[in-house]
Amino acid sequence: MQPATYRYLLAAASLGLALAAPAGAQTVALPQPQGVLNLSASAQAEVTKDVLSVTLSTMREGPDAGTVQAGLKQAIDAALAEARKAAKPGQLEVQTGQFSLYPRYNNKGQTTGWQGSAELTVQGKDMQAIAQLTGRLSTVTIARVHYTLSREASEKVEAELTAQAIARYRARAAEMAKQFGYTGYTVREVNVMTGEAGGGPIPMMMRGKAEMAAQDAALPVEPGKGTVTATVNGTVQMTK
Repeated sequence: MQPATYRYLLAAASLGLALAAPAGAQTVALPQPQGVLNLSASAQAEVTKDVLSVTLSTMREGPDAGTVQAGLKQAIDAALAEARKAAKPGQLEVQTGQFSLYPRYNNKGQTTGWQGSAELTVQGKDMQAIAQLTGRLSTVTIARVHYTLSREASEKVEAELTAQAIARYRARAAEMAKQFGYTGYTVREVNVMTGEAGGGPIPMMMRGKAEMAAQDAALPVEPGKGTVTATVNGTVQMTK
């Protein structure tokens, strides 16, 4: 190939590459949306909690794992037998919980014995029956007390609050659009969130069998209230 011919082909190849470059290589600025408003509205209410959950536990220790496990099982089985007598679906329900077993060591890393714990949970809407039952369970002691809102009550309240929050959102959107000189609006994007604040478990001091027998009284019941909130936020397009 002659040198002149080589230069001609190289120039032609360069021109071809330039012509093949995508047209989109040039950045085109898109117009920004106009008249878009970001809004938020909420509604909340205090609701008395209607479900009581009591977690009861027992602890055992001994020279070997089998002895400790048998002691825990015996205590839980006795509590279950008593609790099942009072069980009613939705009103008073009982279930077993955490069961743990682990060795104890001395400062030389040698096993000196075993200890373990087991839990039983009683929960439901009949708070007085649950409170009275906990006073009769002599093989376990109260570890935690938890008040919550039932699903039925929560869904009812959330539906009412959501309707209120949406109405406030729409009213605020219409008012803000009017103040900005627009005649109306359309919804662009919206999010609805609901939830309950608070309601964590209340820990109880562990009590011995002798103290439980001496007290012989039902668990004090005071459910208190929780705050349920519904929030609506998003953007609207104000229209002329």
